[in-house]
Amino acid sequence: MVKSSNLTAAVALLSAPLASAHYIFNIIMHNGKQVGGEYTYVRRNSNSYMPSFFEIIDTDELRCNKGAAPGNTQTYDVKAGDKIGLKLFNNEFIEHPGPGFFYMSKAPGNVSDYDGSGDWFKVWESGPSGSPTSTNGWPTYGKYTMEFTLPTTLEDGEYLLRGEHIGIHENHMECAQIRVTGGTGTAKPSPLVKIPGIYSRSDPGLTFNFWGGTGSYVMPGPAVATL
Repeated sequence: MVKSSNLTAAVALLSAPLASAHYIFNIIMHNGKQVGGEYTYVRRNSNSYMPSFFEIIDTDELRCNKGAAPGNTQTYDVKAGDKIGLKLFNNEFIEHPGPGFFYMSKAPGNVSDYDGSGDWFKVWESGPSGSPTSTNGWPTYGKYTMEFTLPTTLEDGEYLLRGEHIGIHENHMECAQIRVTGGTGTAKPSPLVKIPGIYSRSDPGLTFNFWGGTGSYVMPGPAVATL
């Protein structure tokens, strides 16, 4: 059901594989269940492939993918404290090791008109739980969704919610729109960042050699915000 309320979020997902296969997170998950179909609530990108990570790292396309601009995408209602996430299209699963993230950005007005140029904060991340040079060391590997729980302290308003899965050299990102209500409105997230601006080309988390690397993995981007 699509209806109006105070807080809207749009989801942008970025995933960057280590090999040549491509996958797209373009389906919403809500409290463990699929909602709608492909692109029902996800902003559609204009390219039929995912751009090189370093092709877009310093551009606005890092937010949602090429051509995935504000427009006529439907908005789905959720509540603060609900479990929310994205599912891969065509019953695919994450075929490449790497970290996962979700970011949020409060829109100054209607999120349908928002380009994501405001402040962002990281709300969730999933790094290696074992060796970063083993697929078994990455909790997102082999999964068909990435999901997390929306903070109950969210301030009412309209938001972009950006999900991201990073490998090396290539990336996938999409943007969906969700509407959140019922937060306590006490969150003062910190740190705040801009996108682009969360990565540099020399970040060790982006240049890490999965096939021959040693040592620990350094998570890219800012720390998970205090909420």
